[in-house]
Amino acid sequence: MSKTCEYFFAPHSPFAYLGHERFVALAEKYKVQILPKPFDLSKIFGISGGLPLAKRAPQRQAYRLKELARWSEFLGKPMNLQPTYFPVNSDTAARMIIAAQLAHGTAASLKLAGAVMRGVWEDQKNIADNDTLVAIANALDHDGAALLKSSDTASVQAEFDRFTDEANTASVFGAPWFIYEGEGYWGQDRLDFVERAFAKS
Repeated sequence: MSKTCEYFFAPHSPFAYLGHERFVALAEKYKVQILPKPFDLSKIFGISGGLPLAKRAPQRQAYRLKELARWSEFLGKPMNLQPTYFPVNSDTAARMIIAAQLAHGTAASLKLAGAVMRGVWEDQKNIADNDTLVAIANALDHDGAALLKSSDTASVQAEFDRFTDEANTASVFGAPWFIYEGEGYWGQDRLDFVERAFAKS
């Protein structure tokens, strides 16, 4: 039986951006199949007691910026700590990633997810804007307009809702979240533990 890891993420999450490429590389190294599951993080926040950034206490907001700066420097990943278009609604982007998965497979969806994340955190793009999403997809040689159209279908919405429900059932409360062999790992800073789990299985 092939090894699989569920990957719950929100395309606008800065910590998903920091960990995305590393996680994909780890899965390739250990021959683990990724099950991408973009989900509605705001809905999960509402269920789990999390707060959107603007409603968090000032000291929490300040520490978050320090952590992002530390990780950006440590990983050598460029990052605008306070990008122009953030906070941003990433639901359409998430559904486009799902549409890419359904039409072109996991590798294509993961590449699109990475490009969307870079759009927010490196390139200061507005991923709530449909034309921007189409351009990001087109740059990966997809038919961006077709993916955008597919993202608005009932079948893709059903997948998005299903992933969100699965996140809730699995007690996910943040992003990124990895589930491997029944064990959950929250955050890109837990990828060392994810790798250990991959290596011993």
